[in-house]
Amino acid sequence: MASARKPKPRDAAPIVSEADDPRARSEPIVGESDDRHVRLAELAREIEHHERAYRAGNPEIPDAVFDDLFDEYQALADELGVDDAERLDQRPGSDHVEGFEQVTHAVPMLSLEKLSTARRDSAGNAVPMFEQLNHWLTRRAAELELDRGSLALTAEPKVDGISVSLTYKDGKLTRAVTRGDGRRGDDITRQVLAAGAAPARLTDLPGEVELRGELYWPRSAFERYNAELVASGAAPLMNPRNGCAGLMKRKEPEGIGSAGIRCFMYQLVSQPSKLKLTSQAEVLRFLQARGAPVYLDSVLTSTSVSELVQFCEASGERRAELDYDIDGMVIKIDALNLHERLTGTGHHPHWGIAYKFAPERRATRLRDITVQVGKSGKLTPVAELEPVKLAGTLVSRASLHNFVELARKDVRVGDTVLVEKAGEIIPQVVSVVLEERPEGTAPFPRPERCPRCESEVLAEEIFLYCPNPSCPEQLSERLRFFASRQAMDIDGLGAALVEQVIEKLGVRSPDALFQLRAEQLAQLPRMGKKSAENVIAALERAKGRGLTRVLVGLAIRHVGTTTAEVLASYFHDMNTLLEFAARYVSGDEAAVQLVAPDKGSGVLEGLARRSADVIFSELNSQGVRDVIRGLAQAGVLLSSLEEERREVAELVGKLFVLTGTLPSMTRGEASLLIKRAGGKVSGSVSKKTDYVVAGEEAGSKLTKAQELGLTVLDEAGLRALLGE
Repeated sequence: MASARKPKPRDAAPIVSEADDPRARSEPIVGESDDRHVRLAELAREIEHHERAYRAGNPEIPDAVFDDLFDEYQALADELGVDDAERLDQRPGSDHVEGFEQVTHAVPMLSLEKLSTARRDSAGNAVPMFEQLNHWLTRRAAELELDRGSLALTAEPKVDGISVSLTYKDGKLTRAVTRGDGRRGDDITRQVLAAGAAPARLTDLPGEVELRGELYWPRSAFERYNAELVASGAAPLMNPRNGCAGLMKRKEPEGIGSAGIRCFMYQLVSQPSKLKLTSQAEVLRFLQARGAPVYLDSVLTSTSVSELVQFCEASGERRAELDYDIDGMVIKIDALNLHERLTGTGHHPHWGIAYKFAPERRATRLRDITVQVGKSGKLTPVAELEPVKLAGTLVSRASLHNFVELARKDVRVGDTVLVEKAGEIIPQVVSVVLEERPEGTAPFPRPERCPRCESEVLAEEIFLYCPNPSCPEQLSERLRFFASRQAMDIDGLGAALVEQVIEKLGVRSPDALFQLRAEQLAQLPRMGKKSAENVIAALERAKGRGLTRVLVGLAIRHVGTTTAEVLASYFHDMNTLLEFAARYVSGDEAAVQLVAPDKGSGVLEGLARRSADVIFSELNSQGVRDVIRGLAQAGVLLSSLEEERREVAELVGKLFVLTGTLPSMTRGEASLLIKRAGGKVSGSVSKKTDYVVAGEEAGSKLTKAQELGLTVLDEAGLRALLGE
């Protein structure tokens, strides 16, 4: 069902021009500067960062912590009178992933307002859930000009998955679309069908009908999938919700049918007039009779607020017995005709509200705070606790998330702290019991150097990072990524072998891989002479991959394939790039203007100023330069391949849009060929588009191109244009 997480204010793309958005800056948003304005700006930065991570499927904090941040932001924005146009909570964000066709929802697919145990009144006292629901129902009755006692409400489980719109035509599933920004979502029809997540057919369903549902990953299936990942040497997925989102955004969905993704359906958006369904409870029975998966055994319809609250509380107590995660209940006005009479806001409707479950909390003493260096270099403070029983397990460590959160909560060694297990998974410190704070405590200092390798840390937004790719804490993951197909494509150098060369052969950085010898590898368990020779041959082939692959393989934050291509295409060789990085970091005005000029777009297309600060700082760090020097000494090609910058005069500056499935290459591969030829690739069709490359199941982009009279090519036409 529609997510009750706070409205998503922004898109999740890692490299965009959000640095120019005033809401992302550290300056006060309104009025004169004071502590409240500074805090509001800080909250905005935190929220936007976590939104991008959440939408990318890599959340760094639990939903409960995010909700707390957003509650504080809303209260402070109200207090300061921030204009609606400047607020983060006035529009939902987007789950759009490049390469997926976007579809406009016929009826907006918005988030829900929520009832929360964390809500406080003006005096700081907790507001009971009964009182919150009572107040909401009173407002809805007044809006409808009805007696509130006549309004029946239906309570259903709020499944923790990803919301989806499902269109059936004469009973056949023809389209599946994500929630997106509430108005447009990504087309994931191929993914849903390949996964068997929703029924491909429903019986006796007339005409064209749009249903809404929630894709989820049953715990048993998720645990089985994770066990297979671990057995193969891969890292396990964080949790079912994020894992489900990741599988549904695989551009090539082959192989996901055995994962076990499933769906609950809960809403009939449009219905043929002859159906005459009048209530939410009736909709659920209708869908069940036609083979749709629903949850009728977990639903209550009542006019009693107290009965509904008791039902929600009881459902929360039973959730551990379920094979799927629920983080609350959704309470809806049961009569469907009343939904049309109710208004709403830009981010939630008024016909329903989410009842959020309260996590279990326990008090314990904080023994110490340690700094953990993540595999990507992120420095995270961790609470070392006196063991406490929480949600069925003994907890001795808990997340403090980041140093901004640590300072905001003022957590100190020796404090008595409240700990909860958000989503029954991640232990976290919620707050400090200040009245029990011992004398002589002090705030925890923000580290200036990495605790493992002593490198000077880099700050990005609210986080600190160790930039040293040879840092022991980061080494294993960095080496695996360096050898992966998207980077240097070193065949045979998988996770298990990476661990062995680190542990037994002392490899400490990517460049050291190229110093390995076949006789060394042959001595490792399960290798043998032939396998060792194959790995050495793969390393030798990898030396010629070129600058783009090397830049990707270095795992510099914000440098994915696209940005690596831009850098390689512009600078052509590593020495020129490193010289520029040094100039940029020193504040050389000409270098800064190349990336972010005062007017117009920078020469380095698509590179936002904030991302550029991070990229060039890391390239200029001693650790990265040491690795690059080692790669050069090993004979790795550190310049662009000729094919990477082979321009075709007729294509330079031309704008392409790709849609559908091409016969022999992915859209990503086609995009790369176009960019290498000097063209540009966009995700949407407009009058400025020069060419549309269409494959099978091209959809609305092809239709729009034909309406505009644009030139449409198939794969053969594109290859001919490229001179292949």
